[in-house]
Amino acid sequence: MSNLSGANPISSPFILVGIPGMEEMHPWISVPLCCMYLVTISANVSVLFIIRADRRLHQPMYLLLSMLLLTDLVQSNAALPKMLLIFWFKLREITFEECLVQMFLIHSCTIIGSSVLLTMAFDRYVAICHPLRYSTILTNSMIAKMGLFVIMKGTLLQIPYPFLVRRLPFCGSHIIQQTYCEHMAVAKLSCGDIRINFVYGLIVVLLVAGLDLICVAVSYTMIIMAVLRLPNREARYKVGNTCSAHVGLILIAYIPALFSFISQRFGASSALSVQILISNIYLIIPPMCNPIIYGIKTQEIRKKVKMLI
Repeated sequence: MSNLSGANPISSPFILVGIPGMEEMHPWISVPLCCMYLVTISANVSVLFIIRADRRLHQPMYLLLSMLLLTDLVQSNAALPKMLLIFWFKLREITFEECLVQMFLIHSCTIIGSSVLLTMAFDRYVAICHPLRYSTILTNSMIAKMGLFVIMKGTLLQIPYPFLVRRLPFCGSHIIQQTYCEHMAVAKLSCGDIRINFVYGLIVVLLVAGLDLICVAVSYTMIIMAVLRLPNREARYKVGNTCSAHVGLILIAYIPALFSFISQRFGASSALSVQILISNIYLIIPPMCNPIIYGIKTQEIRKKVKMLI
């Protein structure tokens, strides 16, 4: 990452302040944060192990779930250990190169996770609206191609971020008002022109989060219509219960992420501590909830967990 552009390397480190105005609360905040991190790691690894070990779970839905859980693990490990070091030991320094790597990993995983949620919504749509064609439409080969496309999409759209930040001159403060290296939080420290950073970030969010969210909404609207047409009340309840969990997780993932994006660019009037707390939710809550909710709602995984316990 040191040769991302012709700009002079930045020798002095950046400082991540954590949550401004709540420094005295950092040790207390770290306790639930650490617990959630441990739950995230153990739950994601457990579900991944169950899916890998049971060949009956090598189906499209579980393969997509595995991709989502792997993305959650990468994103959590890119952000939470550094947060805990800030809250516990006040180790706030981070080198410019480490900041760029963290920025790339967190933002690319956000896009990949959004695309996987869209793919899972499409999987549910095919399973419920076209059950007889499910095995012919969503083959393992098709899932592999979709997975490759999702990874390439997240990677290629986020590669410009480090370059866009690297080209900026940093001649003033190196204090980042965040718990991690968020793109605009770092760019705002520059004494140069950050309009390209602003515009590119806006385009990425509109093309990815906006378009993905619209497609997810369309998929679940069609699913709901198909569920309402089911003659069996018990079947309607079962399918609706499963889909409601998926919709809940999608809302948990999208709402804080969109709030973070809007507050970093247009939220100058709102309290900075509130912005940071809510923007961190999408790095903490979805990775912890995804394996738990999908594990509880999926009978095969639930049985395996009981056997492990």
